[in-house]
Amino acid sequence: MLTRTEGIVLRTAVFGEADLIVTYLSRDHGVIKAFAKSPRKIKSRFGSSLEPLTYSRIAVLGREDAQLPRLTQSDILRPFQALREDYATLVKIMQLVELNLRFLPEREPNADAFRLLMQMLGKLEEGGSRELYHLYYKYRFLQIAGYLPGLEICGRCGSVSGDRAVHHFYLAHGSILCEHCAHDGEEKRPVSAGALRFFQGMQKWRFATIDRVTVPEPLVGELGRLLDAHITYVLARPLRSSAFRQ
Repeated sequence: MLTRTEGIVLRTAVFGEADLIVTYLSRDHGVIKAFAKSPRKIKSRFGSSLEPLTYSRIAVLGREDAQLPRLTQSDILRPFQALREDYATLVKIMQLVELNLRFLPEREPNADAFRLLMQMLGKLEEGGSRELYHLYYKYRFLQIAGYLPGLEICGRCGSVSGDRAVHHFYLAHGSILCEHCAHDGEEKRPVSAGALRFFQGMQKWRFATIDRVTVPEPLVGELGRLLDAHITYVLARPLRSSAFRQ
């Protein structure tokens, strides 16, 4: 069975002397893997289409339930080459790529995740407030994956957060807790009232208009660290790519 779709290369793994296993985030089938025959040879028909982040029109051949179908076509639609050539940018993007690999089940369609990554790569290629882009991407991705932390109401009783200057986010609950529901000894992170308001407002943002948003850098950093702590707790270990950002 020949299946055609479009996909973004998330990673490749060497297989044998000249073959590769390519992992894509595809438009129609979510995260998929494909076997690419001899792409590492000089005269390979795949050319540079298997480079990380490359967006291509692809075709794979194999039974519908095949674990590793064969890649038969890969035509570049958008290479995102400039992002690969900037090491600092690439390191940050690899963290977002790893989110897709760790959170999304294989071969489960997720058009929203595909669209979000395409929008993110496009915005990064244009330039702009990159730290804000990364924060917004993590927010939307966790929302799509069903792991967005709760920073609006108490995760136990549902009461609305009060007027305190500092609240606390409890990692085991994935949410803030009010003073009545919180217990000593539980792992928590402080969250300022300003960060809570900022987080709640992110629901209205869109990549198309994000450059109009003005946010103090300390708030971007505070929420970025909070989301990273939440992701680490959910996955039970830090993202491997996070080590390269230190």
